Amino acid sequence: MAIRTTMLMVLLTVILVAIGGLLAGLGGALFAFVLALIFNFLTYWFSDRIVLAATRAKEINENEFPELHRVVRSLSTQARIPMPRSYLINSESANAFATGRNPQNAALVVTKGLINLLNEEELEGVIGHELSHIRNRDILIASIAATFAGAVTIIATWARWGAIFGGLSDDEHGGGLGILPLLIIGILAPLGATIIQLAISRAREYGADEGSANSTRKPLSLANALKKLEMQAKKRPLLVNPSYSHLFIVNPLRGKDFIITLFSTHPPIEDRIRRLEKIARKL
Repeated sequence: MAIRTTMLMVLLTVILVAIGGLLAGLGGALFAFVLALIFNFLTYWFSDRIVLAATRAKEINENEFPELHRVVRSLSTQARIPMPRSYLINSESANAFATGRNPQNAALVVTKGLINLLNEEELEGVIGHELSHIRNRDILIASIAATFAGAVTIIATWARWGAIFGGLSDDEHGGGLGILPLLIIGILAPLGATIIQLAISRAREYGADEGSANSTRKPLSLANALKKLEMQAKKRPLLVNPSYSHLFIVNPLRGKDFIITLFSTHPPIEDRIRRLEKIARKL
């Protein structure tokens, strides 16, 4: 895990420095390097707070949602990890995710719609999925990727605005850019961030599904939950920054558009359900 985290941070630094150099030459590259060092520090130590703030999640206590806390406590004890803090997104869209740099500093986030939609066994399946992410320590990678994608999106926006206003004038280091290169950066930068999210997210979702099935011994409950969440996401997409979409158990930005489907950070629900049904036959 330490190696994967380091590699992701190095990749983040290289991309930011390269973009800074393209936008403003040597000065831009140096500025981007310093910015990347600061950004790496912040994302490692505070990625959970950044994600929680970006998704407007509010911490909840046991008195407010006793059933949720009972399930979280039971499965956390079974998984032998500290019970994560619980947060709520006040939305009727049904979804959930986990964040934090390790099990000792983890946060579990659910939407109001998820609590209203699922029965207790289905809720156990979803919570088991998220606790599997925490136990496997892949929530840090996902959280860093989310904040990194957000930073790249901001840089891409600057590049597009630069193109709109006629590009950047040449400086003494030859780092000036015209309209076309700025547009290319504005388009390719977020695409690159999406590809990184794809590589990180799809494999870990399969692994967390399997982890939930093994811990709850109820793989079909998670399969039923996924069906409900998928249908609900199509009816009521969650209004969230696309940079954070890969964190959720199902894609919160559902749509019929081919491009959205092609670059979805989640594996197809049908494939996930088939895998869970296969696990159920073996139990």
